[in-house]
Amino acid sequence: MASQLQGFLSRFSRTRYHTRYLPSSVSLFQFSTLQVTSNPLMDEPTDNQIKRPSNFNERDVLYQLSGLLPICCNTSISKPFTENSPKEQLKTRAVDGFLSPGEKLRGVFIQRLRGKAAIELALTNVGIDLTIDIVSEVVNRGNLGGEAMVIFFNWAVKQPTIPEDVDTYNVIIKALGRRKFIEFIVEVLKDMHIQGISPNYETLSIVMDSFIKARQVSKAIEMFRNLEEFGGKCDTESLNVLLQCLCQRSHVGAANLFFNAMKGGIPFNCMTYNIIIGGWSKYGKIGEMERCLKAMVADGFSPNCLTFSHLIEGLGRAGRIDDAVEVFHHMEEKGCVPNAGVYNAMISNFISTRDFDECLKYYNFMVSSNCDPNMDTYTKLIVAFLKARKVADALEMLDEMVGRGMIPTTGAITSFIEPLCQYGPPHAAMMIYKKARKVGCRISLSAYKLLLMRLSRFGKCGMLLNLWDEMQESGYSSDTEVYEYVINGLCNIGQLDTAVLVMEESLRKGFCPSRLIRSKLNNKLLASNKVEMAYKLFLKIKVARQNDNARRFWRGNGWHF
Repeated sequence: MASQLQGFLSRFSRTRYHTRYLPSSVSLFQFSTLQVTSNPLMDEPTDNQIKRPSNFNERDVLYQLSGLLPICCNTSISKPFTENSPKEQLKTRAVDGFLSPGEKLRGVFIQRLRGKAAIELALTNVGIDLTIDIVSEVVNRGNLGGEAMVIFFNWAVKQPTIPEDVDTYNVIIKALGRRKFIEFIVEVLKDMHIQGISPNYETLSIVMDSFIKARQVSKAIEMFRNLEEFGGKCDTESLNVLLQCLCQRSHVGAANLFFNAMKGGIPFNCMTYNIIIGGWSKYGKIGEMERCLKAMVADGFSPNCLTFSHLIEGLGRAGRIDDAVEVFHHMEEKGCVPNAGVYNAMISNFISTRDFDECLKYYNFMVSSNCDPNMDTYTKLIVAFLKARKVADALEMLDEMVGRGMIPTTGAITSFIEPLCQYGPPHAAMMIYKKARKVGCRISLSAYKLLLMRLSRFGKCGMLLNLWDEMQESGYSSDTEVYEYVINGLCNIGQLDTAVLVMEESLRKGFCPSRLIRSKLNNKLLASNKVEMAYKLFLKIKVARQNDNARRFWRGNGWHF
């Protein structure tokens, strides 16, 4: 045992982790004017030094540790570990108490256990109240492989709190499709069929979109033909789902070919033709649109508002605005009264030509015709006004939207704030932010960061600190980027003491701001003759950087401590 311990310590001494506190008569730091010899043991390790040496054998180290710390091998899977006292159980739980339930469950797969029984037992021993939200968090976050995701899901559906229905299966299918694990999607579909669960149209949409996103269009079409093997039906609605996924992923040519191949096999409806016309309209293919429209009329279907909106949009993309206007004015003659979608298509055409007078003309015509604008109408107009730097018109349109009782979505508010944070002072962006909060709209974290960045650049620290507090009240936690904006803003107005306090708070929470922000604060402190404060902050930053480098090294090896 002594020889093994000595050999392991000699190996450990050759790594980058040396004794941190060494006696020295002179404190070594970057502000000292003394010319002293640098001690390599006290210097901060570089990024190259934290890399594992080529002769470092992880398996050998683990073997040495297993000799020093022997573990009884008589334990069996059928006898899980149990603590003898509540204190020991509390001590075990305190180790991973800072982890979320999803992180605890994903951590089971870091252990690289062998066998499904061992993995399922470890998942059970985590001891959490499993919900569908936790299942979604586990499979959607992190970097689990396809096999690990399927093993976890098969264990999850066995738990009494998880319903074994089609909505639950849609969660795992969508997660697998997002990472392009196509073969595991087929495996899950087979398990659904064995369990007697038939896929619905949402399931079919997720599967088809996953295949097409992975550039496996032929397999998506083959899957559609073999739907009955998985409990589905090859009917008109299923065909529309496939064609819609193909057109959304810019495979309108393949959609048109399959559409022609299915003539006479599966009955079409008006939506089937509209999907193909809408796919061609995105590219301004007027000839293909007209050909499909003639086939639609010949099949006994009359064009509706969705058809005309696609035609108007396609004519606009082809640069034929006058023809789009003519189609719009002849709609009522053909027995179709324009709805909000048709007006939105006309407004979008004039936005593309930056003719805002015509945009407002059709908007007013829309309101006077007793056609209520929808959220898409206001979003198009406000974003267009903001990009054209017509801020007053955008704010007026926002007030009108709120006056009609429409609450902007979180994404809409972010799209409003983003262009405003690219030019001019932050006053208009803050006005939109306040209006949105007043009507109860939830602000996204990216919108908060945009506002903090703009306020920091203009030195509006009073507003910046208030916004920071409101961001935390909304449930968002601060990260490195947020702390950098706050510190930068405080430095810009000379509030160095407060900036140091914010920097220390970020270091305590494990966030190390960028070199640019650290250098800026350091130079400001030195220029203000606060050398002692700068030196103390330097020591704290040095320790924080060492911890951050060590954390990166351990996490790079899959060890989350």
